Amino acid sequence: MNGIAPLPPQALRLNADPNQFDFTSTDTVQVLDEIIGQKRALEAIHFGIGVRAEGYNLYIMGAAGMGKRSSVHQYLDQYSKTQTNHKLVDWCYVYNFHLPNKPIALPLKAGLGMQLKEDMAKLIKDLSQKIPAIFDSEEYKSRLQQIEQKAKAQEKKIIKALRKKARKQSIELSTTNNGFSLSPIRNGKILSTEEFQKLPEKEREKTETLIDNLQEELQHDWQQAPEWLNESREKTKQLTDELSKHAITPLVDKLIHRYQDLETVVAYLNALKQNALDNIDDFLPQERDSFLEPTNEGIPALRRYQVNLVVDNSQTKAVPIIYLNHPTYANLVGKTEYVAQMGALTTDFTLIKAGGLHCANGGYLIIDARRLLDQPYAWEGLKRALYAKEIQIESLEEALTLVNTVSLEPQPIPLDVKIILLGDAYLYYMLQEYDEDFVELFKVVADFDHSMARNPENHQLYAQLIATLLKKHRLASLDRPAVAAVIDHAARLVDDSEKLTTHMSRILDLLHEAHHFTQQQNQAIITADHIQQAISAQRHRHNRLQHEIYEDIQRGDVLIQTQGTVIGQINALSVIQLGYYSFGQPSRITAVTRLGYGDVIDIEKESNLGGNLHTKGMMILSSFLAERYARNRALSLSASLVFEQSYAGVDGDSASLAELCALLSSLSGLAIKQSLAITGSIDQKGHVQAIGGVNEKIEGFFAVCQQRGLTGEHGVLIPASNVKHLMLEQTVVDAVVQGLFHVYAVHTVDEAIRLLTDCPAGELNDKQHYPKNTVNGKVQRRLKELLHLQNGKDPKKDKRRNKKPKSKQKHTEELKDNT
Repeated sequence: MNGIAPLPPQALRLNADPNQFDFTSTDTVQVLDEIIGQKRALEAIHFGIGVRAEGYNLYIMGAAGMGKRSSVHQYLDQYSKTQTNHKLVDWCYVYNFHLPNKPIALPLKAGLGMQLKEDMAKLIKDLSQKIPAIFDSEEYKSRLQQIEQKAKAQEKKIIKALRKKARKQSIELSTTNNGFSLSPIRNGKILSTEEFQKLPEKEREKTETLIDNLQEELQHDWQQAPEWLNESREKTKQLTDELSKHAITPLVDKLIHRYQDLETVVAYLNALKQNALDNIDDFLPQERDSFLEPTNEGIPALRRYQVNLVVDNSQTKAVPIIYLNHPTYANLVGKTEYVAQMGALTTDFTLIKAGGLHCANGGYLIIDARRLLDQPYAWEGLKRALYAKEIQIESLEEALTLVNTVSLEPQPIPLDVKIILLGDAYLYYMLQEYDEDFVELFKVVADFDHSMARNPENHQLYAQLIATLLKKHRLASLDRPAVAAVIDHAARLVDDSEKLTTHMSRILDLLHEAHHFTQQQNQAIITADHIQQAISAQRHRHNRLQHEIYEDIQRGDVLIQTQGTVIGQINALSVIQLGYYSFGQPSRITAVTRLGYGDVIDIEKESNLGGNLHTKGMMILSSFLAERYARNRALSLSASLVFEQSYAGVDGDSASLAELCALLSSLSGLAIKQSLAITGSIDQKGHVQAIGGVNEKIEGFFAVCQQRGLTGEHGVLIPASNVKHLMLEQTVVDAVVQGLFHVYAVHTVDEAIRLLTDCPAGELNDKQHYPKNTVNGKVQRRLKELLHLQNGKDPKKDKRRNKKPKSKQKHTEELKDNT
């Protein structure tokens, strides 16, 4: 057609050859132990992990579903195996016997934390059994009885002397539950109150005076008692201390000897030993529960001797690699829990809980950046910990004064961790722009590429990748044609026949769905048919809107012509994106030209439906008209362009080629074939530039034409630079093979208008004119006519006046007549 041949079928889809593989099924394919297609990102990760300087944390940048987390985890697993000199540490919180609200953090070699916790639990159990047994022994009872008997003998001696003196004065000294009492007696009998009142008044007064004097004397004598009472108490205490040390010291000293190389643990055990000796009653049987009911210090008595193991690396073989799925403030930096007691919230060191930073300390902490930023104060808490190089557990509720509770100030734990954030490019550049701390703390970015080169070597690697995914997720194996079909689909996902997607979640979803159809059909191996069935099912689940749009076109609700010719009307192509699913939609563009002053009216923009990129395309279109047709004269036209039946926003410049061709058709009066559709953007010189969604656009127009019946005249014009992006559906390729549909690649506007109108574009001659019977010639003449009309001249008369003389003689005669 007009010297421009359509693209051959082999240019429309590059199919992988199954015969390039030397396996029958993926069962025999070796699994991958490396990450493919991400050389740049892996180099950045290796660099960031290797640099131990401050601030060299990593941001892994890439779209969701690209396998960033699994890739990083796989790399760190391999890297950690090479780090043999790393020392893992357990962290415990214990009671501070000097400052109870400031628990002490104890670092121990991995495994010793659990050992210390078990040792302390055994110590408490042993003391709880041994101490009561000692104080219930016959030896203790006998020695205590001797001390008590001596004290009672001294007490009886004082009472006996006072009683004897009182009786001489007819007063009886009696002992009661509340102490002593003095009562008058007569004839050896204690008088009752009534009897005492019957005595003569003088006798009563005398008796009362005697009782008062004896009372004072009794008090005086009893004040001398503290000397022997204190002596008794001191002897009792000495006995208690002697037996307590006999019970406590050997057990605690045994632990001190075991942990003698750990100064902090030894200091803690010495403080514990002294506290246990000072509070020996806590180990004796009593009504309250020593493990549950609080003492005056606010913590149950025996619980203060427990060990709170917050980080246990006893089972960790390599450096910790932690993924924090829910990075709240508390899950990140740790927290202190509270319990309700008597209407108030209280806490103690046993309720301290570790956060992700504690668990990953000495290793790597992987966090999803968006989830982190979604949590209140989590981002600030992480930055504060990184700057301080320590983990300070602080109650967020208390910091915000939301609750009034007993607070703890746990001793901070030194922090040595490499933070790895996972996120997309938008979030990375936003943080880089608006958070200066981010630049200081995350100096390394690993940018995951969305695609990799498509070549025979990478085909083999992709087959290994497929085998790895199948074995990891226990899916049925693929035969060679199925592997080739997956590779073809991987190229289609990136709309490039020379690339393969690295979006692993999309490939894994396809394998899962193909496995499902294989099981439904009771087959053992996934074939190419199952792969295609899964692809078709994916599209069918998402194409309801696409079906409705195509139905509206077929029913005539949306006017799209696919046959005949029309002046100033063209079929443009656009893409509708619905999440991961996209499809092409034909759009009718019309152009109207008239006398004016060089204005090209974009109706979409005037109605606030046009985006910035579409406006830019219209401005380029106007510049092209001026550059080609009005370099030395005014552009005397007014034109309007519109997407007909467009009720939503329009953006992008991929329709600028179609709009320009419609405009040239209107100016030249040449009709455009409606059996053709076109897409592409232009520059000011008329070169056609690449656009996105070329496959969906071609397939969208093909679907409309196929529903109406292909005639062999239907086709699509695309930029030549988009040919490498073609990965069309097989149905389109088959129609091209049969000659029912065509795809043309154009480099310039002139090639496009020639195909659309069957009229040559025409080239500018030495006199700056285009040939008469060409598109450019007709446009140039029309613009000249509009200029004459604007200047108030008759273009027909001016045409005759400027007509070239037939002969030199006639031209001379006309000059004489004019003279």
